[in-house]
Amino acid sequence: MRVLLVEDDADLAEVVLLGLRQEHLAVDHAATLADAEQLLIATTYDVVCLDLGLPDGEGLDLCRRLRSAKGDGVLARPRRILMLTARDAVTDRVAGLDAGADDYLVKPFRMAELNARIRALARRSDETGGPLIVGDVVVDGAAHVATRGGVSLDLTGREFAVLRYFAMHAGEVVSSEDLLEHCWDSNANEFTSSVRVILSRLRKKLGEPAVIETIKGVGYRFGHAADTS
Repeated sequence: MRVLLVEDDADLAEVVLLGLRQEHLAVDHAATLADAEQLLIATTYDVVCLDLGLPDGEGLDLCRRLRSAKGDGVLARPRRILMLTARDAVTDRVAGLDAGADDYLVKPFRMAELNARIRALARRSDETGGPLIVGDVVVDGAAHVATRGGVSLDLTGREFAVLRYFAMHAGEVVSSEDLLEHCWDSNANEFTSSVRVILSRLRKKLGEPAVIETIKGVGYRFGHAADTS
């Protein structure tokens, strides 16, 4: 899952980034609206955690732009927006939700609650909101558990993120660039060899028959037993 944290408090941002990455999320950080807009031009995020009071403007304004019916033709609309702010008045909460936020969390907060809310928002983004089932493979994002044939798979955080993305797009061709955008953050090595390494490990753990098909020169497709070279 790819998350954007928009937060100008450097100390708080450092703590939140660490906490989210410990949950195996791919997280980018922006300290200003301008920085956030640059990231949102290039990437479609699963969740944006957005502060309201930023050095160069109001988070509410960015939220409205992202949630506008027509959009601005430039920014990639995220799947979900979570407000993270010290403003705790009812009027502030109403304004945030009316601006298009999916959830609203008041500072100070505990990382456990933030992580839980992000997981809940991710479930709302899935079509079913429940575990993803492709053949005999089951991926439960809420419990962070994956099984094949009823047997639990011992996956790293990155492997789980890749498998979950494949399950969300079962039957579709997924490129290395798609995987990098949604399962790696901006600090990751952008060479596609990193994708190949994770896929090699994931295929071994999934076992036979193979369920990740290589579409030569294009990408990969999940849910088909085929050539894995």
